[in-house]
Amino acid sequence: MTATTINNAEIAKFTAMAEEWWNPKGKFKPLHKFNPVRLGYIREHLLAHFGRDGTAMRPFEGLDILDVGCGGGLLCEPLARLGATVTGIDAAERNIAIARLHAEKSGLAIDYRATTSEALAAAGERYDMVLNMEVVEHVDNVPLYMKSCADLVKPGGLTLTATLNRTLRARAFAVFAAERVLRWLPKGTHDWNRFLTPHEIKTLLTRNGLKVIGETGVVFHPLADEWRRSRDMGINYMVMAERPAA
Repeated sequence: MTATTINNAEIAKFTAMAEEWWNPKGKFKPLHKFNPVRLGYIREHLLAHFGRDGTAMRPFEGLDILDVGCGGGLLCEPLARLGATVTGIDAAERNIAIARLHAEKSGLAIDYRATTSEALAAAGERYDMVLNMEVVEHVDNVPLYMKSCADLVKPGGLTLTATLNRTLRARAFAVFAAERVLRWLPKGTHDWNRFLTPHEIKTLLTRNGLKVIGETGVVFHPLADEWRRSRDMGINYMVMAERPAA
């Protein structure tokens, strides 16, 4: 097992698509469609956990949020608009260059860095919330990756992990159908063998001192052309955890 979370083949794959990040009809169209349900879940938990006013224009003022594997910044920008101090990291330098350029054009101050979660953890950085969204299935050394993400959470802070379940349904839908039939994603985007079950994710979270406080499945509704939360965690799912206050 490697002593780094970097998988060079995965980085090369996403670097090759970097110019597409902000094209809602391009190769990252599924993430653009996925963003509202992700943001809704994040917002709901941040408001409740930190006692913030949901009617405020910038309810997350003063909160430090880290997005690990931020890509082009699809989650970073709306969170910055809601007042959070946002740091986005990605091991692919091209992704960070695209994210910086888009944030600059949007007038947003976001701290983008080409680095890894283990490097930030080693430097002693800590955040009120750490986002680990659709990344864990693309890294090497999953235990190291999950430990470094957990170490980055402040006492009393939150972390959200979103990924794909290692089920036959996920293989059929998220790999075969999404990549080969519906062509939502380029072929080879996902390797089913890298998917993790909710039990595996929750075990890694608790092993690293975190407490699971919420979980939800996410399913696609074709007639509405949108993703929604669901009790069904058989394909896409999210797990929210907190580090107990010191």
